[in-house]
Amino acid sequence: MNEIIKKTEELAKLLEQSIEYRAYTEAREAAFKSESTGALLREYRRLQAKLQAAELSGGADADELAKLQKLGELLQLDDAAGEYLFAQFRLNALIGDIYKRLAKAVDADLSFIDD
Repeated sequence: MNEIIKKTEELAKLLEQSIEYRAYTEAREAAFKSESTGALLREYRRLQAKLQAAELSGGADADELAKLQKLGELLQLDDAAGEYLFAQFRLNALIGDIYKRLAKAVDADLSFIDD
């Protein structure tokens, strides 16, 4: 196994032990205990992915965007769902920061992330 892969495995273990990941897994478990909250969160993720794909191909549907925003507002009213979304955001921010640092080391173009 080459040195980069070894370091990647070490980083993966550190991420699994991180406060951000532990908070995320605990919040996910709490949020998905409720079948209805879980269904709303799955729909929220589905709409997010659909809108991101639409944005990459030229434009998002305004109705779908409004639906996503309303669903997000509804989920924020549920403490468990809100905590899950916030924990997911923090974990994704950490992973994004790692990705940006790695890409910067090899001068990779990440302009698509900031768009």
